[in-house]
Amino acid sequence: MTHAIRNATAAVLFGLTAAGANAANVLVVLSDASQLELRDNRTFDTGFYANELMQPVKKLLDAGHTVTFATPLGKAPSLDRNSVDKSYFNNDEASMRQHLALLDKLRITSVEQSPVVSLARVEQGGYGRYDAVYVPGGHAPMQDLLHSAALGRLLRDFHAQAKPTALVCHGPIALLSALEQPERFTGTLASPAAAAPAWIYAGYRMTVISNSEEDAAKGMLNGGTMKFLPQTALQRAGGVYSSAANWQSKVVVDRELITGQNPASAAAVADQLLARLKP
Repeated sequence: MTHAIRNATAAVLFGLTAAGANAANVLVVLSDASQLELRDNRTFDTGFYANELMQPVKKLLDAGHTVTFATPLGKAPSLDRNSVDKSYFNNDEASMRQHLALLDKLRITSVEQSPVVSLARVEQGGYGRYDAVYVPGGHAPMQDLLHSAALGRLLRDFHAQAKPTALVCHGPIALLSALEQPERFTGTLASPAAAAPAWIYAGYRMTVISNSEEDAAKGMLNGGTMKFLPQTALQRAGGVYSSAANWQSKVVVDRELITGQNPASAAAVADQLLARLKP
């Protein structure tokens, strides 16, 4: 079975095809990375957070919308096993199992059967077929999405068209890909005197996992240290940052941009996105 046929079959079998004339096609962009590079040549096994992907995806599918999954290279993304915990699903074991069952059904992480396509393929097919984009977190976006030229082109197009652009937790770091030279910018973050570059989201109100939350969760890195923190990076790029108390849900909406602070914000981000997709 070819990749294209397999993807089409997956769409039919798993309810990825929209049911009605007013249904939207939402592009969900994930990372190809399964590890995050830390300081001192250390690494940390990571991927996407289960609830940050599946709570919005389930809401979108339940509402009758189409969901298309993509990564920069079109590889099957990795699940961060640390996120398989009922605490991320309001301590509801049944809810967690329901969302994980849907994840298995969609085969997103299957190397052989994943419906994920590359961002190059998304671009070739035309951005006009997509009504919104959603980027979940987990640390993985900090490895590749923030520097992805293909994602940067997509975000600039969505910005120009004022299409809903939703991201949660570490996901908003992907907004840096819309910079002209994102790798050069992130390389300057160690210097407090570095000037902010031109950025389409400069002056936008936004949130991302807070420096306080990163500090509280640093034990997850097994003694390692991140090269920089998302909050600091987005503020230095020109974002107008705000946050709630650690691990409390917070969503910030400014023009086309919808951002959520942490895993607890994923469902609320989805609700804001769904409200934008109503006919």
